[in-house]
Amino acid sequence: MAGAEAAWQAAQAGLNVVIHEMRPRTGTFAHRTDRLAEMVCSNSFRSDDDEQNAVGLLHWEMRAAGGLIMAMADDNRLPAGGALAVDRDRFAEAVTARLLDHPKIVVERSEIMSLPTDGHWIVATGPLTSDALGQAIRAETGAEALAFFDAIAPIIHADSVDLSKAWFQSRYDKGQTEEERTAYLNCPMDRDQYEAFIDALLAAEKTEFHEGETAGYFDGCLPIEVMAERGRETLRHGPMKPVGLTNPHAPDIKPHAVVQLRRDNALGTLYNIVGFQTKMKYGAQTSVFRMIPGLENAMFARLGGIHRNTFLNAPMLLDAGLRLKSRPHIRFAGQITGVEGYVESAAMGLFAGRLAAAELTGRSLPPVPATTATGALVAHITGGADARTFQPMNVNFGLFPPVEGLRAGRRGRRDRYKAYTDRAKADWTAWLSHG
Repeated sequence: MAGAEAAWQAAQAGLNVVIHEMRPRTGTFAHRTDRLAEMVCSNSFRSDDDEQNAVGLLHWEMRAAGGLIMAMADDNRLPAGGALAVDRDRFAEAVTARLLDHPKIVVERSEIMSLPTDGHWIVATGPLTSDALGQAIRAETGAEALAFFDAIAPIIHADSVDLSKAWFQSRYDKGQTEEERTAYLNCPMDRDQYEAFIDALLAAEKTEFHEGETAGYFDGCLPIEVMAERGRETLRHGPMKPVGLTNPHAPDIKPHAVVQLRRDNALGTLYNIVGFQTKMKYGAQTSVFRMIPGLENAMFARLGGIHRNTFLNAPMLLDAGLRLKSRPHIRFAGQITGVEGYVESAAMGLFAGRLAAAELTGRSLPPVPATTATGALVAHITGGADARTFQPMNVNFGLFPPVEGLRAGRRGRRDRYKAYTDRAKADWTAWLSHG
């Protein structure tokens, strides 16, 4: 995401850009294709509400900046209530095609195995930096790159779901068209089914980490087994919450828990299990997930899995322009900087690409305002966070400077969020006007 967006921004500013992509010559655990901007976890960019949600505001900022990722997401959008979800295959194909067709961009299928000593570079290696480049980064920075484990959820063939038990409905009935109503499939559980499912989940065989792998999990993408270990009710108040849903097969009976599946492609033939990132071994996944009512005969297009992500201690190593302090001709962008999520990663690519273009064309850009979603993230990872305890972060309004004169507390939250977004839009528009 970040590399694709950075290249697009720099090329749109008139620079000649070379993208070095190691796939398909060198693969990764999670990727399946050689396409740029391949989505390996969820197919959702999360909320698209640009007035009450910080990630929705980040969508708005990227669209205002002519972002490629948001444009292709909009072109390949799937119904998902208030979220921005995409057909992951068509999205990656579209991003790749736009970059390959750009007259200023060349894509070289080659692996960069060391930090370049000259030229102008943006390292946007995503969540799975290669071993060779990772070692080069660690050797240069003199500090161990931090790491955490990330998990992906399984994808199921829609025609294998039993619709005599499951039903189509978006939570709180968001969306009115037939396509919107089929954005989510719901599988209900009564109390006994839920308790049996939790027992099986806790007892299932899990992937064991190698000796010395002590990285933690990112709270925004916890495996369901880890959530279940925190308490038997955790999942029922998280991804399996039953609120806002009515089972048409038994409208007078409130489900104890509901498993939601979200459409994963435009054809509606594939659905991913929402929030069901897992570290269970493959055999355990099929048996445990087929305990879910409606999924007894589920056919899996992809099973879940877990992989190791690396990221820099950005507050220690990067300056406010995302440049490596020891080698300022190299910028970093994306998840390797310590942001978390597709949107946040792409936004850091957009920012890095614009800064590189300004520097190489002799233009001066003012610091990005910390009152914007992009600026709040940059400020956090390059100095706002404590380097001693630095962990990946999604964008959220807690990173924004307070708006003077607004009440704190829950009662004023809607007004406060609207004030944040109004201020951010004005400040981002002003920043973009500088080039």
